[in-house]
Amino acid sequence: MNFPAEEDFHRLLDALTLCVLLHDAQTKAIVWANRAACVALGFSLEELLPLKAPDMTRPEPKYRREIGVAAMDRAITQGPQVYEWCYRSRAGIDMLSEAIATYVPLHERAVVMVQFRDITEEEATRRKLRRYETRLREFMQDLGEGVAVLTPRGKLEYISESGRRVLGVGPGEPLGGVPDYCTPADRNRLITQLRHATSEQPTHAQRYRITRRDGATRWLRITCRRVAIENELNGLLIHFRDISDEVATEEARRTEARMLEYAGRYNAMGEMATAIAHELSQPLAAVRNFIEGAIQRLGQGSVDSAIWGLRSADRQAEHAALIIKSVREYIVKREPTETHADLRDILGDVAYFIELRAKEAGVRVRIEQASEALPVFCERVLIGQVILNLAFNALEALTETKAATGVVTLATAMADGRAELRVIDNGPGVPADAHERLFDGFSSSKAGGNGIGLSLCKNIVTRHGGRIWAQAAEGGGLECRVALPLERVHAPDAGV
Repeated sequence: MNFPAEEDFHRLLDALTLCVLLHDAQTKAIVWANRAACVALGFSLEELLPLKAPDMTRPEPKYRREIGVAAMDRAITQGPQVYEWCYRSRAGIDMLSEAIATYVPLHERAVVMVQFRDITEEEATRRKLRRYETRLREFMQDLGEGVAVLTPRGKLEYISESGRRVLGVGPGEPLGGVPDYCTPADRNRLITQLRHATSEQPTHAQRYRITRRDGATRWLRITCRRVAIENELNGLLIHFRDISDEVATEEARRTEARMLEYAGRYNAMGEMATAIAHELSQPLAAVRNFIEGAIQRLGQGSVDSAIWGLRSADRQAEHAALIIKSVREYIVKREPTETHADLRDILGDVAYFIELRAKEAGVRVRIEQASEALPVFCERVLIGQVILNLAFNALEALTETKAATGVVTLATAMADGRAELRVIDNGPGVPADAHERLFDGFSSSKAGGNGIGLSLCKNIVTRHGGRIWAQAAEGGGLECRVALPLERVHAPDAGV
């Protein structure tokens, strides 16, 4: 086999895009350079040979000739050495390079071959990335969110510094498992979310109540996604954010809404004070008459007649007590939790108060109940408040128009797969362009009204996943409808 001649080796090295300098192993003087090195440095080969390190190197302490010579010496005794060096071209242009010094014992003399390539742009990119990383770290110091990586075996492989702060874990402290921070009620739910994560898209955000390592209770919103980067990352990427302030604000709003709803019931009873007083006056007057009659009959020696009068008085007193009990139960009962109910029964709960108010106003109330059950899952008292507000609004509209044959119809029905309540009056109605604004809190169907009661109705119905709207009633007047989602009733499991 014929080996290439020396000139052929020179041609091969000249064809390289990598810069090559050959230094004498003893003196470290340049003995040869390939074409790429000559072009990069701006010197011909003849001009390069007598040059020393200071002639073609950036004048900085870390690029002193002694440091370059030491790297070449280590290449002779320890093998190839990789180091950073900044060459300077004839035109004064600096070229930051990655240099590799390799000892090569040739036949004529031993040399150190230095290969170098321009890494100026790479280094600039690295510095820029380091600056971005520093800025990002500074920025994330103030974030209430964190990122963690969970291995397929459930081990926390990585967590950001901000994530440690969110969880209340100090530097160097063991992290434990992710579910360990959740309350027992939420732990299984979080495990299920992690188990169902896919690589296509993040899971739907879910909120969890956690106990931090320092014992503080906080709320987190968590999303996760499976990631698999070959030879680098495999597992679950978890993003969590502290939303305790949001939860506190929501809770404050819910409390405020409940207080407003509670006050609405007091207001409704206040508006009915005259009607309730009138309703109570009848049994109380009868009680007085029966007792006075019994006293007279006792004076006349008619004991049987006196006993009959006292029993009649007792029945009237019981009737008055029932009226007071109904009012008291309606005002005091708050039912802060949802319950199973039939919309027809809820209408029945408040029908007494509506009829009482209508009797005072001289308006007839007609109740039309659906023939089938209308199961809903709701806060029963609040839905009753909606019915009461809508009915009172209709009664006032009829009272102000002084209609001789005012009628308010309260109907329940099944419509489009929902439980529906309809409150219809035969009054003057409202303009068609006002129907959509009726429940916005600034409109009312009655003169002098501000619509706050109707706005409260919309808040309650919307919170229950329902819809409320108004439309013109057939034959004139206004019709308000409330549609609530039906509760899904599961059939009992069949026996084996």
